[in-house]
Amino acid sequence: MEQSSQLESFEAQLRECYGRVVYSHKAHEKSADLLDRRNGNIKLIQIVLAASTTTGILVTVFGDNEIVGIVAAIFSLISLSLSSYTKKYDLGEMAQKHANTAAALWNIRESYLSLLTDIHAESRDVASVRESRDALQEKLLSVYEGAPRSVKGAYELASKGLQKNEELTFSPQEIDLLLPSALRRGVDL
Repeated sequence: MEQSSQLESFEAQLRECYGRVVYSHKAHEKSADLLDRRNGNIKLIQIVLAASTTTGILVTVFGDNEIVGIVAAIFSLISLSLSSYTKKYDLGEMAQKHANTAAALWNIRESYLSLLTDIHAESRDVASVRESRDALQEKLLSVYEGAPRSVKGAYELASKGLQKNEELTFSPQEIDLLLPSALRRGVDL
C-alpha cells in the first residue's frame, strides 16, 4: 500500500480517536460541574437544616413547643442522613478527579489534533504517524485507567454542549478577537 493511502487510513482512525477523546473530555468536565453543583447544594441544605434544627431546639427548650421540637428532630435526622452521605461520597474530591481527568484528556485531544494537522500538511511519514498514534493510545490508556466513571447525565450534557452550544468551536471572528492584533486575519467582525 502506498504512503498516501496508508496516511489516509491513519487519518480516518485518528479522526475517530479524536472524536471519542473530545466527547470523553467534555463528559468529564460536565461530570465535575454536576458533582460540584450537587456538593454545593448539599452543603447549603446542611446549613439550612442545622440552623433550623438549632432554632427548633431553642424554641422547644425555652418556649415549650412540642410541634417545633418534632420538626427540629426531623430536620436533625435529615441532616444526619446528608452528613452520612457526604462522608461516604466526597463529592468535592470526586469533582476534582473528573476535572483532573478532563485536563489530562485535553492534552491528548490537542495532541490528536496536532497529529491530524501534520498528516493534512503532509509533514509526517507513515512510520512517524504510527509511532505518534501508538504513544497517544498508551497515554490515553493511562488516563482512562485512573479515571472515574462519568456521572449520569454528563454524556448527554457533553453532547448538547458540543453539538448544539458549539462549546468547542469558534468562528473566525471570535478567534481574531482572542488573538493579539499582529496575529489576526482581519476577518470582518
